[in-house]
Amino acid sequence: MQAPRSTADPSPLSYESSGVDYSVIDPLKVSAQRAAAATATQLAAHGFTEVAASRGESAYVVDVGPFYLASIVECLGSKALVADELARLTGRSYYEAIAQDTIAMAVNDLITVGATPLVVQAYWAAGGSEWFSDTVRARALVSGWQRACETCGVAWGGGETPALAGIVEAGRIDLAASCTGLVNPKERLSLGERLGPGDAIVLLGSSGIHANGLSLARKLVERLPAGWLTELPSGQTYGEALLAPTVLYSPLTEALWRAGIVPHYCANITGHGWRKLLRHPSALTYRIHALPPVPEVLRFIQREAGLDDREAYSTLNMGAGFALFVQRSQADQVTALAAAAGIGAWVAGSVQTGPKQLQVEPLDLCFGEGDLSLR
Repeated sequence: MQAPRSTADPSPLSYESSGVDYSVIDPLKVSAQRAAAATATQLAAHGFTEVAASRGESAYVVDVGPFYLASIVECLGSKALVADELARLTGRSYYEAIAQDTIAMAVNDLITVGATPLVVQAYWAAGGSEWFSDTVRARALVSGWQRACETCGVAWGGGETPALAGIVEAGRIDLAASCTGLVNPKERLSLGERLGPGDAIVLLGSSGIHANGLSLARKLVERLPAGWLTELPSGQTYGEALLAPTVLYSPLTEALWRAGIVPHYCANITGHGWRKLLRHPSALTYRIHALPPVPEVLRFIQREAGLDDREAYSTLNMGAGFALFVQRSQADQVTALAAAAGIGAWVAGSVQTGPKQLQVEPLDLCFGEGDLSLR
């Protein structure tokens, strides 16, 4: 039985009501993809070609001859606002964790195509030069960025630190990262060409909200009796729980390769929540029979925001930050390697013949082809 909500406002929140409406954003993405695809002929002048199947995936792949080159750019989003509010209330800096979140947004996307991350570039756009005068905060950002790069085995190549008064709000910063990687040898490429019935779906555990759904999480603060400092049942505050850094999954994908395991497909579960399991264009049915544990802060958000299971699993990662679609005979080895890397993993379902849909059986949920339009 679900515990009663502690907020006075009984009306449910949604990602759309908090200012993020993918039905408006996604058509622009599709339009941009089509325009971008028309530029692929420019590669021929250099003797290269694009891997067309990477259009619409989490990273773009170019065939440069002996190996593939993969690239991605991602921003952190509004999680920095949470760090700023907690710093105001507690006097602590949370920018080491925020740095890892930003790296994770790029690296976790890059590895979905089978790439080894190679170089990360930083984009730190502040609302004015005074942002950088807080040396404790700035050093925490640098330290956390370096540590996350070292965890992922990537070089930090450089970046840009513009002061954008009038564009970025004063006292705020917009954090983003680009990442370039190699798919070498080419057999590591994972764009779903081997995905098919009988494959196992292994879900990798999240550390919390990661960096998607923060607009909803911030909207909820307005309803909480103690705001950011509202205590969860564990005693941790709501704000601090939101700032648990995103898991970096690249050490595991590298370990899989060393063990001779090449995933048939991968999905980084960020925006759109579990609907991301439908990302591949093939007409296949993905049947989930087991759920990972839901982190306390996500269960709290679902209850206090009044989200039903469909809305929660459409918006948040609900305990699964990444999905690996692998040969069934390798699934148990994948979970063992994940455990060795300190990451929870569950053989949660299977790929079957049938219409394109995701069936989450324990919750009696079904998402169809029309629930995710990214191409």
